[in-house]
Amino acid sequence: MISKEEKRKYVLADKQDYEILTKIHQLEKLSLSPDDKEFINFIRTQLEKDWRTPILKVLNNLLKKYQK
Repeated sequence: MISKEEKRKYVLADKQDYEILTKIHQLEKLSLSPDDKEFINFIRTQLEKDWRTPILKVLNNLLKKYQK
């Protein structure tokens, strides 16, 4: 079930957006690995109006990781 807070926070402009969020809820009920949890959180950010900022953050972290 999609909460009122999620409806305010996310751009749910299309049927697929609701499907994505429903699948996220299903996955969050499972025992996920830390990497999978992080990926699910990242996917959530893609439903936000400002989805570019989280992408830049992930990319910057990856650059730092591999430029050492």
